[in-house]
Amino acid sequence: MNRASLDKQPADVARMFDDVAERYDVTNDVLSMGQDRRWRKQVVEAIAPKPGDLILDIAAGTGTSSEPFDAMGAHVVPADFSLGMLRKGKRRRPDLAFTAADATQLPFDDGVFDTVTMSFGLRNVQATDEALREFRRVTKPGGTLVICEFSTPTNAAFRKVYSEYLMSALPKIARRVGSNAESYVYLAESIQAWPDQAGMATRLQDAGWGKVEWRNLTGGIVALHRATKPRTLG
Repeated sequence: MNRASLDKQPADVARMFDDVAERYDVTNDVLSMGQDRRWRKQVVEAIAPKPGDLILDIAAGTGTSSEPFDAMGAHVVPADFSLGMLRKGKRRRPDLAFTAADATQLPFDDGVFDTVTMSFGLRNVQATDEALREFRRVTKPGGTLVICEFSTPTNAAFRKVYSEYLMSALPKIARRVGSNAESYVYLAESIQAWPDQAGMATRLQDAGWGKVEWRNLTGGIVALHRATKPRTLG
């Protein structure tokens, strides 16, 4: 199976990402017209890692999103459930601690990470709310969560044009650069089905995160949500 359905069965989604692993970074750069690099830079700025910080980068894929944290002196654990992505990342950066992990059942102790972050992967998790609670479990009290995910453009006219691009142009471009076009049809559909900015903030609050805030990037195509794990219960 080379395209996951929107019920997001984990094995199907993992196989889909295994299929596109070799061309994933190049394809994303083309499809976003280079904006993905800007978005990832905004994630790093939102986290503001300090030397010695321990950061969990969920859905890290080949490790592209993890490299800036390592370069700034933080200890980063790139985690993903696609073995194809992890293998490619390990070949490229054997010094990073790539870890196979399910976002809903993380293989880490309670309260160990200063920051947990996930870019463009949460909408692919079947049990989203369970994953958000699991992220809170492994974060230190007072630690932060930063989620970078596709969202809802704030301008109605632009939102219509963007929707047409997702469903029509995106799979065609993916095919031209050598990726699995069917996988990108799924990705387009999953973006359209995802909650808007306020809806995502509510899910974070319901999962026990505090000080939830968000910032729109590129007119709301992407939203950067930031939250804090309360130091005390209640």
